[in-house]
Amino acid sequence: MRTSSSLLRAFRPQVQERLYDFYEELRGADDLFWDRHLDAWVATGHAVVSSAAGDPRLSSVRYPDIAAVSEELRPLARVLSRQMLYSDAPDHPRLRALISRAFTPRAAAALRARIVEAVDRIITHAAPTGRMDIVADLARPLPLTIICDLLDVPQQDRPALAAWSERIAEAIGNSRLEADGNRAASQSMADMLAYLRELLTRHDTPPTPHTLRALVTAQAQDTDQDFDELLANCALLLIAGHETTTHFIGNATLALLNHPHAADQLRRRPDLMPAAVEELLRYDAPVQLMLRRARQDLDLAGRTIAEGQTVLLVTGAANRDPAVFPDPHVLDFERPGGRHMAFGHGPHFCLGAALARLEGAIALEALLTRFPGLRLDGTAPQWQRSLNFRGLTRLDVAFTPLVDEHGRGPQHLPTDGPPRDLSRATPPGECPARTATGGVTGG
Repeated sequence: MRTSSSLLRAFRPQVQERLYDFYEELRGADDLFWDRHLDAWVATGHAVVSSAAGDPRLSSVRYPDIAAVSEELRPLARVLSRQMLYSDAPDHPRLRALISRAFTPRAAAALRARIVEAVDRIITHAAPTGRMDIVADLARPLPLTIICDLLDVPQQDRPALAAWSERIAEAIGNSRLEADGNRAASQSMADMLAYLRELLTRHDTPPTPHTLRALVTAQAQDTDQDFDELLANCALLLIAGHETTTHFIGNATLALLNHPHAADQLRRRPDLMPAAVEELLRYDAPVQLMLRRARQDLDLAGRTIAEGQTVLLVTGAANRDPAVFPDPHVLDFERPGGRHMAFGHGPHFCLGAALARLEGAIALEALLTRFPGLRLDGTAPQWQRSLNFRGLTRLDVAFTPLVDEHGRGPQHLPTDGPPRDLSRATPPGECPARTATGGVTGG
């Protein structure tokens, strides 16, 4: 079916504020339609999205013709094309197997103590002030700290990695980015790869045991694996390993603050946290769509998809499909049945799902139990502009200031963000310090 509506409208700030009402309008018109503005099919129903996500007739390759990509974006596209997220079998399972051992539920559970420690430091630092920007002070530094710990990245190098990651994620989530933005993203990827190459081949400092750096270093030595391919997928882990979890923590916090009864229920019944994490992921997922491309002419939900055509699987809309989730706009921690698609579906199911769930649960429990009177401070939440990613650029909250461990009462001085050793991204417009321990430098 062809319709005059377009998914592109989601870029508008006023639509971001009512995104799921907009998805409902799209799905009400048709759960699979041709979007002439995007030159792509758009799927919004849970049945068609879930079936297409694992359909081998649909390819995950994002850039089938690198030469057709704009000159500014081409260097980034070449790297993305070597990442597991944008590859098909047999390359995809081979690439995924390289690093899957670092992201098993057991491996994620081993990081619990480090996550608890990092959250505790952030909460303790903010408690006497009575206010916090959830995104800048918690949601962004926490996942960055954990993924950098996993990769064995030195503290002083982390702000640069965060800044590079943000620019790359912006390009991935915005196909309409201007030339300067694409150029900056390509340069950021080049800088990140140069840094990772230096980090993973460094001999002056051996890798910390059981880190992903140690695992990748051993694989690079013991196999004939293309080292550039390893670097590309380590870059993917850095970007996806903290960008999506950042958005999840921010989105989930906002959902709880907008539903105080649900927040109170979690305080009374902490045993509901695992179910709450799943429901919060369904309710406002950090990743909103997956891109697929038809390998051949095929039938999908009664429509004929031509070879080479793009199909955009809007998982954010599928997660609010009333055919699978009755009363989908209600936050229900005891919701029966129904499997959300916040982590994707099929072979490309998110490798870091267990770690993201764990970080989210620990962060949300701390916010709910250690900040009395937690509330929005009156400033409207700010959403980033992206079709792929759903996330806040800031979320200001207030709470009752607490006496700190040294007996000091409420502090009313401006906060300086998270503790210094929990990395915070370089502010937009500023150049990150790019001098790494091993001597890698940039302009």
